[in-house]
Amino acid sequence: MSLHLTGITLTYPDGDTRLTALDGVSLHVPRGSVTAVLGPSGSGKSSLLAVAATLITPDAGTVTVDGRTTTGLTRGELAELRRRKIGIVFQQPNLLPSLTAAEQLEVMARIAGRSPRAARAARTRAMELLDAVGLADQAARRPHQLSGGQRQRVNIARALMNEPTVLLVDEPTSALDHERGAAVVELLTRLTHQRATATVLVTHDRTHLSSADQIAEVRDGRLQLVAGAAGAFRRAQRTRS
Repeated sequence: MSLHLTGITLTYPDGDTRLTALDGVSLHVPRGSVTAVLGPSGSGKSSLLAVAATLITPDAGTVTVDGRTTTGLTRGELAELRRRKIGIVFQQPNLLPSLTAAEQLEVMARIAGRSPRAARAARTRAMELLDAVGLADQAARRPHQLSGGQRQRVNIARALMNEPTVLLVDEPTSALDHERGAAVVELLTRLTHQRATATVLVTHDRTHLSSADQIAEVRDGRLQLVAGAAGAFRRAQRTRS
């Protein structure tokens, strides 16, 4: 399964007219792949991410998440879809200051309304994810005890807590230096391949794109794929291996 955006058009009120944020955008993100989305400020990147996250309903077009088209779903059904199928890595981690790294993840299982039996397994899954992002030894630390890069890693692990099929990532390196930013992008790529998520990485930084399976650019609300052959080759290599 994967993420499909088909013919997405999104407009906003602008005085007596409407401003077009997305103009007939289509994008297919297969599971187990990373699509990097580039574009200048105001180009439509954030709108694209919000539509993919089902946080905004487009004027036209369809969003399909893991085989389910969101058209016609109620607000409650969309919220349930997000809890079960979509992980979001925000630009700022926004971790709860009173919770430890492990508890930041565990609370996601509670929000998703997992059964008591599943909730008991949340601690185990949280520790597995913290280990996957290299923070098993920081599980008992609170946000103020973690570096910026470590907080972003907790943010990524938290987004994966409910085993989403779609992972949406908003400017994950904006507050990090080059070395830490590269490490975060490498981590996202590795976890995408390991956990078979369909990952969209919105970024302004072109220096960390070598691991993307496809690259798209948004300008004036229109999206164009600018690279993809290298990613297809890497996927074929992984399949053969």
